[in-house]
Amino acid sequence: MKKLLLALLLFTLSAPLKVHAQTAEVTQLILNIEKLNQLRKILKELKEGYDILFKGYTLIRDLSKSNFNLHQAFLDGLLQVSPGVKNYQRIKDIIALQLALLKEYQAAQRQFSASGFLNSDELEYLESVYGRLIKRSVKNLDALTDVLTAKKMRMSDDERLKAVDGIYEDMAESLVFLRQFNASTSVLALQRKKEHQDIKMSQTLHGQSN
Repeated sequence: MKKLLLALLLFTLSAPLKVHAQTAEVTQLILNIEKLNQLRKILKELKEGYDILFKGYTLIRDLSKSNFNLHQAFLDGLLQVSPGVKNYQRIKDIIALQLALLKEYQAAQRQFSASGFLNSDELEYLESVYGRLIKRSVKNLDALTDVLTAKKMRMSDDERLKAVDGIYEDMAESLVFLRQFNASTSVLALQRKKEHQDIKMSQTLHGQSN
């Protein structure tokens, strides 16, 4: 009987300890589950944020790539010379002006050199003027070549046409100047010729009178 009472007493004393231990374990398990849920929630939010960021980056990247391709296509187009520019009438006019400039300059140079009525300093001055005009015309032809050469300059058709117009105007001014300069030099040469003839006539008349 005493042994039975002792056994019951021991069981009664140990039962609260087991219940308390089990309660602590359950509490810890609940806490762990809550932490796990919080962690899952955090990971989910992070993933959603990453997805948004990645989609945004992809969108920006694609837009940038598309814009770059469009921009590159636009720039490549500016390097091309359209038939409308190549067939522009002013281009033929510029070539004609260049040929006229060379032809008239060479003819005038031969004429003045052979006339004998201009001294060496005057002939040298003529050469310097003609030389500047030729260099200017060559520069204009180089500019025209650049405008009409594909892959050379990025310009729209309107810009190319304006550039051609500018070259034409400069060439036309050069030819006008050459003609005015040659006309003035011709007047000077004719005056010298007339003076020379007057002197010879005077000498002839003076000789006959003697």
